[in-house]
Amino acid sequence: MPEDQPAQQPVQQSAEHSSVAGATIELESLTKRYPGTPEPAVDSVSMEIKAGETVIFVGPSGCGKSTTLKMINRLIEPSSGRIRINDEDVTAIDPVKLRRKVGYAIQSSGLFPHMTVAENIALVPKMVGWSKSRVKDRVEEMLDLVGLDPREFHGRYPRQLSGGQQQRVGVARALAADPPVLLMDEPFGAVDPITRDHLQDELIRLQHELHKTIVFVTHDFDEAIKLGDRIAVLREHSHIAQFDTPEAILTNPADEFVSGFVGAGAALKRLNLTRVRDVGIAEFPAVGVDEPLQSIFDRLRTSQHNELLLLDRRQRPYKWLRRGDLMRAKGSLARAGTIVHDTVTRDATLRDALEAVLTDSGGRVAVTGRRGEFVGVVDMETLMNSVQEMLEADRLTAMEHQHELAEQQAGQDQEHTRAEQEGATRAEPRS
Repeated sequence: MPEDQPAQQPVQQSAEHSSVAGATIELESLTKRYPGTPEPAVDSVSMEIKAGETVIFVGPSGCGKSTTLKMINRLIEPSSGRIRINDEDVTAIDPVKLRRKVGYAIQSSGLFPHMTVAENIALVPKMVGWSKSRVKDRVEEMLDLVGLDPREFHGRYPRQLSGGQQQRVGVARALAADPPVLLMDEPFGAVDPITRDHLQDELIRLQHELHKTIVFVTHDFDEAIKLGDRIAVLREHSHIAQFDTPEAILTNPADEFVSGFVGAGAALKRLNLTRVRDVGIAEFPAVGVDEPLQSIFDRLRTSQHNELLLLDRRQRPYKWLRRGDLMRAKGSLARAGTIVHDTVTRDATLRDALEAVLTDSGGRVAVTGRRGEFVGVVDMETLMNSVQEMLEADRLTAMEHQHELAEQQAGQDQEHTRAEQEGATRAEPRS
């Protein structure tokens, strides 16, 4: 099991505090020029981001995507242009006050090493004048929200956490004062691929609950597809090559530059657009580690499946038990079965699930809930049916697009013919 998925009892949200939804963001001709450079780092960027939307900035290194992000909370001051958050022009207000209203999460978490986890999370709420009791409740609430047991992690220091746990605390700190906007600058770039997948799933789950406006910088187009409601593909100087939904960019890239970012295998990348929760999660027989051995043996013998899933005391997937495992292990659960190495959450993509299924000889993967608890399985047949439906939908969409293009061409041809006829008529000499 991943170390970043401990289970614990939920903390009830404070009655004093109700979550603030996202805010609109408008960038108007936003420009950044550095002294001594002939061209601007960011050149006249304009875009509108909807409240509660996750927008991803993706582009080559040095294109200005992080600079654009940092101008939104004025960590970098714009040379010219305007920034509006919920229709308020924030370009001229106190930048420190602005940053307290905008959450910010970066690569390697940026936690203060001399502060405990609780002190790191409490930092901004204390600065804006929250009461001690409200801050205490909020710290526990945020730790629970990002899947960390408050009792276990409250007093730890960053050095005592894994990379994934540090990133979770970084997100908790960014959200602690309940800002409507969350800026994230390659926050998962420094962790291993497995932890990164889990953190991405966690962010998707959080966004389902919180509906913040998230602006997220990455150089990884697959990450952009997985996380974004819309993606801004940026050229040099943050010129916008295409700003659209992941599906639209995959199926209809604006030009060769965008096609280069999409890369090969666009159809496979579309597997990142569908979540496990959108396909059939099947029930599967499961038993707890504390159940009597005879009861487990009887379940194995009478089950229509050839195996059971053994759950630990927190109801998390632990081992796959097949018929004969208990006999060969002489009736001991300690030596019986195969450890569960891969699980996926409801918010994992079909690509994540397919990779997990393909690496498991059983042709299925366990699906877990918010705290790692077992909720069901998804199998190869379900995934392949979903892929077939997706490919068929793509085929129909492509046919419709070709039909529309043909009708447009036919209309243009008719208009051209009509114009030629009218021109010929006007040119005929009158008798």
